[in-house]
Amino acid sequence: MAVMNRIKIILPALLFFLAITNAFSGGIRGTIKGDDGTALAFASVFVKQTAAGAATDINGRFELALPPGQYDILFQYLGYETQLQKVTVGTDFLEINITLKTQVIILQNVVVKAGKEDPAYTIMRKAIGKANYHTQQLDSYTAKVYIKGKGQVRDYPWWIKKTIEKEGIKKDRVFISESVSEIKFMRPNKFEEKVIAVYTKGKDRNTSPNQFVFGSFYEPEIAEAVSPLSPKAFSYYKFEYLGSFKDNKYEISKIKVTPRSRGDNVFEGIIFIVEDWWSIHSLDMQTVKLGFKFKVKQIYNPIEEKAWLPISQQFFVEGKVLGFDFTGEYFATLKNYKIKPNPALVIPEMKVIDAKIEKEEAKKIEKKFSKKDQQLQERLASGKEVANKELRQMLKEYEKQEQKQTKEPEVLSERTFIVDSLAYKKDSVFWSEVRPVALSKQEERGYVITDSISAVEKQKEEGDTLRNKKGKKGFQLTDIIVGDSYKLSKTSDFRIHTPYGGFNTVEGFNLIYRTSYYKRWVIKDKKDSTKKARTSRLEISPIARYAFSRELLSGKLRVEYRNADTRLTLEGGRYVEQYNSDEPIHSFVNTLTSLFSGDNWMKLYEQNFVDLKYRQRVNEKFTFHSSWSFSRRTELDNTSNYTFFSENKEHYRPNAPVNIESQTGFETNTAFTGAIGLEARPWQKFVIRNGFKSRIQNSSPLLTLDYRKGFNSVLGSDVNFDLIEAGIRQQVKFGIRGTFDINVKAGKFLNADKLYFMDFKHFLGNKTPIITTDPVAGFRLMDYYLYSTKDQYLSVSAHYHFRKFLITRIPVIRLMGVQENFFVNYLATPSSKNYTEVGYGLDGILRIFRIEGAVSFTNGTYQDYGFRLGISSIFSVNFGD
Repeated sequence: MAVMNRIKIILPALLFFLAITNAFSGGIRGTIKGDDGTALAFASVFVKQTAAGAATDINGRFELALPPGQYDILFQYLGYETQLQKVTVGTDFLEINITLKTQVIILQNVVVKAGKEDPAYTIMRKAIGKANYHTQQLDSYTAKVYIKGKGQVRDYPWWIKKTIEKEGIKKDRVFISESVSEIKFMRPNKFEEKVIAVYTKGKDRNTSPNQFVFGSFYEPEIAEAVSPLSPKAFSYYKFEYLGSFKDNKYEISKIKVTPRSRGDNVFEGIIFIVEDWWSIHSLDMQTVKLGFKFKVKQIYNPIEEKAWLPISQQFFVEGKVLGFDFTGEYFATLKNYKIKPNPALVIPEMKVIDAKIEKEEAKKIEKKFSKKDQQLQERLASGKEVANKELRQMLKEYEKQEQKQTKEPEVLSERTFIVDSLAYKKDSVFWSEVRPVALSKQEERGYVITDSISAVEKQKEEGDTLRNKKGKKGFQLTDIIVGDSYKLSKTSDFRIHTPYGGFNTVEGFNLIYRTSYYKRWVIKDKKDSTKKARTSRLEISPIARYAFSRELLSGKLRVEYRNADTRLTLEGGRYVEQYNSDEPIHSFVNTLTSLFSGDNWMKLYEQNFVDLKYRQRVNEKFTFHSSWSFSRRTELDNTSNYTFFSENKEHYRPNAPVNIESQTGFETNTAFTGAIGLEARPWQKFVIRNGFKSRIQNSSPLLTLDYRKGFNSVLGSDVNFDLIEAGIRQQVKFGIRGTFDINVKAGKFLNADKLYFMDFKHFLGNKTPIITTDPVAGFRLMDYYLYSTKDQYLSVSAHYHFRKFLITRIPVIRLMGVQENFFVNYLATPSSKNYTEVGYGLDGILRIFRIEGAVSFTNGTYQDYGFRLGISSIFSVNFGD
């Protein structure tokens, strides 16, 4: 019996050992160097029979496990000749040391004469004509992909050194993550990714898996940058033929890509095109985005001799901003491709004709195949030759018809990303098999540091459930001053907000203190586990406000429930408000102008109120909103004339807005008001991520219709008015050359029997050097309340964002991420005298600021000028309290 027990213990272990031995019984390993002896890092190793692959490490070494058998192995590296070797793998690893020869580029006997076209343009016209074909030629494909991402902060400002080093961020630390995914593409626009492994060290389980980058250079744009294979490429790029070479049986052309105007969102580098296939062989490109440098390298291989697909891609990014210097790398290798061709596009031989050069032949083709309603498959089957323009147009129409036939034609892409439950449990045996590049010592050290920090954080989390974000137990007295957050349970938190305040002439200095309780509910889709869970949240926030000059404590209570489609907010108390509820002047800006220059632009009144607001997304294209308010409103006077400079005291103005149409003072009154509105995006396009449909920004104009009413004699209300307003807002992109935004609002008081100044229609004026309002809706020089109206109005704001205009014609300026803006704002009310502003600005200074200059006119007569400083318009910033 004892012997049998021992056998039961030993036998599974022996079988496991034999399985491991068999799995790694053989393969290939070695080094890849250039003909000058340089080790080639990230060179590609590709097995034709299995579509498996590997890549070399920084020392040029590789290792790839293979079952016994005969294989054709391709060794590739950009700029070097591809080498094909037939190998026989047995039970041991076969040592193969490869020396790749520098690519010999043979120039064709082409002489480019003055005024004649470089042959690169013919090659690129054919490749561009067939680009859509390559995106549609497969019904589906699957592959396994290994992804490694890493980043490093190379430098940071001295003043923040201690803070970030406490978080484990040091100059020599490499942040690294590795993952393995199974990916699937289904035409026309569906992508699926399942993460089956995430590499971790020790007890670290916080590593987020990388996502595969599905972007394609066959698309007109990739990450908002114009692809060299875009139909508009000739407007953005110059091409130069650098010669050709043979890669096995394929003729490859080397094309230099140079932007006609360097700067954001254009590529520069080398692209290699496969002759006759007119597909990408490989590429080495770089671009700039907001002053950050991006570099892309890709290598393609013919899969089953039917389609050229990427087997290796690398991305590099580096940049500096506000003293931070960082770099990042992304590396992906793909293997085990399984492809299914699109039967409509299976054409054994297709000859693409350059209609610009081969004019006579193109005319013959056009005459022969002039039938307009001929289907793509029918047309391609009836003739092997096709003009590049004709092919592009047919494929474009084909894509359009295919999209219409989908269940949701307004959805432009659908992506599913899930992480397998066993992804974090893969052992070292698994990783030694799948990792195509061995980790460097620096990368190994990065994992060790991450594991150490993760262990410390885990220890901090153990113990009391009431714990602040710094890991200290319970409440600390200092939290009253600096604020902090506390985890009460897995679904609830309590937060003490950092106290803040400011100065205004009504309250003097004020202090605002807020605490919040948050409760979350997570609802998972029981029918579809791939869908992202839906989250609902309840917030309860008491807010206290103390006015030192008034010696008054006031406050309000805010209760809000929200989920992805609904928001319901109840708020009430005693609080001061700006006459314009859109708050055109930020309290911090008003504090600066009041204390330093004696300009108290903010005008306030007080209300005892109860507000109820409701917002509901009816569907993806329509949103309904409504608000109801009952308030007792009181006029306030200045109680403080404090300023840093005593001579500025006389600059202070009364706390009463100045308006052309009417007096703004008012007696204490009661108001019951209500509003309803509808937002429509009728042509909205979407993307789907894990079952959640999200809007594609600016794919449809935003149309708004609002109605606001003051109810007379209801609950003692003193107001009686009706206001209706319609608006439209749209952004139009002209490629990368520029972006045009327009915002139009028009409205009319149908009834203005009785209303007070806060009930008027107000506009986003500005009189301070710092502007915090929407750049496409806010005026730069207009008084905050001078043209407020209780009659009809029209407001128009137009904003054009130039990539290249005046000073941005200087390449070094563009490469810094600086862009130029031109804007016009117009307001028509019975008293505004066609108020107009015209302005010019520099956007993206130090990547986060914008500086503007503007001139104002009334009825065409010059009124004023000024300069403004704001946050760059590329950022969406909420300046609200």
